[in-house]
Amino acid sequence: MEANYTIHGKTDVQNCSKLYLLALMYYTRLPDPNEPGYDEQRHFGQFKQHNVVFNAWSNGSYCDDHVGCLSLKTVLSGEEWYTVDHRQLAVRSGQFLILNDDQRYGCQVRQGEPAKILSVFFKKEFAGSVFRDCLTGEEASVDDPFHPGNDTLEFFQTLYPVSPWLQGQLRNLIVHLDSMDNYSGLADEQLLFLLQLLVQTYKSEVRDAGRIDAVKASTQKEIFKRVCFARDLLHSAYKEKLDLDTISKAVCLSVPQLVRQFKHAYRLTPHAYLTRVRLQHAADFLRRTELSVMDIGWQCGFDNPSAFGRAFKAEYDIQPGQYRKGQRALYE
Repeated sequence: MEANYTIHGKTDVQNCSKLYLLALMYYTRLPDPNEPGYDEQRHFGQFKQHNVVFNAWSNGSYCDDHVGCLSLKTVLSGEEWYTVDHRQLAVRSGQFLILNDDQRYGCQVRQGEPAKILSVFFKKEFAGSVFRDCLTGEEASVDDPFHPGNDTLEFFQTLYPVSPWLQGQLRNLIVHLDSMDNYSGLADEQLLFLLQLLVQTYKSEVRDAGRIDAVKASTQKEIFKRVCFARDLLHSAYKEKLDLDTISKAVCLSVPQLVRQFKHAYRLTPHAYLTRVRLQHAADFLRRTELSVMDIGWQCGFDNPSAFGRAFKAEYDIQPGQYRKGQRALYE
């Protein structure tokens, strides 16, 4: 089975000494491993030779075990679940996940819950050349401008919010690829900008890890990684009953250490952070669904309508029903 994709860029190596800068594979549907003729080794082998973009609807797809390259994962609607280092996290609209080179992971879009997924896979040499440019001085780049890209960064592999800039960059990339215009190199430039964003994200991670209360840098990094896992759990399982004991056991931090270090990293306690996540989802449901206020409160993890109403009023200074009316009035 041939997956539906388009290859942009030059294919004549003699006319393109830096093929990895000028080739991109674009998939508009996911390959089906159950179809006759599917060659898994050939399919995944392409990821080492090209930058790859997936922009496809999925309903019930899965990949149990895969070793991938550096990639950015997000969804335009719905949710996609990832298994990374024996933990599960959900990528939803407005969030993205970075996976490192050679990271083993699984992913799944659950049956009956369709999602529009968007994944960008970066060829190692392409990413390395961008990282080198960002992390070395201009003198080094001038002295050796064609140094092979082998610089790498190790990300914490946690969830991040999609900024308006990133949202616009991803939208422009997809519009350009869908237009099928004559290849102009614009897609390569957009991928380069995405990698520069990853560098800024990495630097932000280092700053956040520095807020952890520990003497040794290695201890700071390890605790921050576990605190990131706690935050991912709050995002992924916000509908569930999550108490401090459950979270602390999941991330291997004592309850006092979890609360103290989480607040150092994110300026909020885990409970306050979870309440904010739940309220953000509740506000989204109020804007775009016809569910009752009571049902929304229950779906977002609140024990009763009164608790939901009080928390919502404290966060948004308005009751949920009034918020819904006000939001709809904006579009009338």
